[in-house]
Amino acid sequence: MSKLLANRLREVILNGTWIANTNYKNQLEEVPLKQASEKIGELNSLYALTFHIHYYIKGILEVFEGKPLSIKDRFSFDVPVLHHEEDWIALKESLWLDTELLAQKIENFPENSWNQTFCEDIYGSYQRNIDGLIEHAYYHLGQAVIIKKQLHNLKL
Repeated sequence: MSKLLANRLREVILNGTWIANTNYKNQLEEVPLKQASEKIGELNSLYALTFHIHYYIKGILEVFEGKPLSIKDRFSFDVPVLHHEEDWIALKESLWLDTELLAQKIENFPENSWNQTFCEDIYGSYQRNIDGLIEHAYYHLGQAVIIKKQLHNLKL
């Protein structure tokens, strides 16, 4: 289970093409801040989606590092304004790095602990939370792909 979940997380964020034929790194690596910050109608920007996904990965990574759960859904789209290309690049690099760190933690997680409670009973098991994180990432990856295509069609 540990290796399977770690690989699924890496697939959606870093290097996979199995389910979606793409991943976040592939979709975002060459996108400049100007394009990433553009909004089409009421849709989230690519930057907002990147921040949102990183928010959850970083929060769950902290739990695997022995820290308390500190993330809250209501803050997951509290996206700070970015003014410099370097800040956008740093966010993406942080997403790649934190994803790999979390994947390593997942890989080394004891096989007999996946059914244990994740922080509090209301959150379910560790396995449920990692499965949910991966499914959530795929959901927003689909949005990112569509937004990127629309931006390309609008020549933004």
